[in-house]
Amino acid sequence: MTEQVLAGKTAFVSGSGRNIGRAIAVQLAKMGCNVAINGASNRGACEEAARLVEAEGVKSAVVIGDMGKRSDLDRIADEALQHFGRIDILVNNAAIRPHKPFLDLSDDDWNSVVDTGLTSAFLMSRAFLPGMVEGGWGRIISMAGMKAIKGYFEGAPISASKHGIVGLTRALSQEFGPKGITANAVSPGQTRVDGKDGKDPKRIGTIPVGSLGEPEEIAAVVAFLASPAARFVNGQMIGVNGGEAT
Repeated sequence: MTEQVLAGKTAFVSGSGRNIGRAIAVQLAKMGCNVAINGASNRGACEEAARLVEAEGVKSAVVIGDMGKRSDLDRIADEALQHFGRIDILVNNAAIRPHKPFLDLSDDDWNSVVDTGLTSAFLMSRAFLPGMVEGGWGRIISMAGMKAIKGYFEGAPISASKHGIVGLTRALSQEFGPKGITANAVSPGQTRVDGKDGKDPKRIGTIPVGSLGEPEEIAAVVAFLASPAARFVNGQMIGVNGGEAT
């Protein structure tokens, strides 16, 4: 049984209706943490994630809203705060990853990616940090990815957004570390999602461990960073990629 080291804490995990986000929400729940589940539109998936969270004996809330729309973000934060009173752990997981030739990118193409993956992390941090400061404890964990390590062909806004996440993380770590709040980024490598086969040789050829990652393996690292044991880990980007070359 997982030790309840986060009993009494509350987390908000964006994009947590499925895949890595859902695995993170469930792992935090196993540690005794209440969790606000978020998804853009798939309420059914979010409600299933909430059921899995509550099966661990903690509370959940489903907050539907698009992390890429400024018009949704204030409401999302307000609903989470109204439900739980304070968010102690923020996991910025929401992202979109369209690929398109750079010269074909429209302003909307750029903005939708950056708003979802980076601007939302800024705005959610700003919304929840006052409560963390008041409580003298907090964790901000943002998902970066391989695109935060190297550029990708036809993925300029994704790479820019993920590099921005690392910069934001390091800035927050310096400003809020003295207040008992750490900020770190996790950079997943190729990870199995939506039940896809993790043994596809076309996908694993560059991964030394010989398989895709599992969502639960990413969640385990996020859970450690959220725990009291990670007090001295601050301003870092941790790669979880099976040794894939960067």
